[in-house]
Amino acid sequence: MPVKIRLQRHGKKGKPFYWIVAADARSKRDGKYLEKLGVYNPNTNPATVELNVDGAVTWLQNGAQPTDTAKAILSYKGVLLKNHLAGGVRKGALTEEQAEAKFNAWLDEKGSRIGAKSEGLAKAQADAKAKALEAEKAVSEARTAAAVVEETVEEAEVAVEPVEDVVEETAETAETAAEETPETKTEE
Repeated sequence: MPVKIRLQRHGKKGKPFYWIVAADARSKRDGKYLEKLGVYNPNTNPATVELNVDGAVTWLQNGAQPTDTAKAILSYKGVLLKNHLAGGVRKGALTEEQAEAKFNAWLDEKGSRIGAKSEGLAKAQADAKAKALEAEKAVSEARTAAAVVEETVEEAEVAVEPVEDVVEETAETAETAAEETPETKTEE
């Protein structure tokens, strides 16, 4: 029975989530499988991969063939390297301790690269958030300045209206005074 290491799709439409499984090559994509080896979530940045490395190495040593995508994921997690080192141990080129030391050194280097990428993404996100906050502050200050200008214009209009009222009142007083003045002249 030919065995494939492949992805089995789960999740909802537009949000895929995959199981990494060892399955008979003749079974359906999402059908029956022999063993679940891990999960792969491409929706996160960087993509989340949880994998049983030893189980995957065992299947590879027993002749399972990974699909292209599964092979990329296995390479990313170091399964192919561990399989290669196990072959060197079987042939006598390496001891078990040397192979384990090489694999752990590779894992440390890989972990530091992934950590650096995560930090870079977090920094970029924080910078974008800071820029958005500065832009919002600028808009808020502009709105405040416009409101202050509008209030001063309204105050000026209110101040102008009483002056016009005073001018009208003095004009009326002048008219009444003018009317009273001829009468006083006639009386004299």
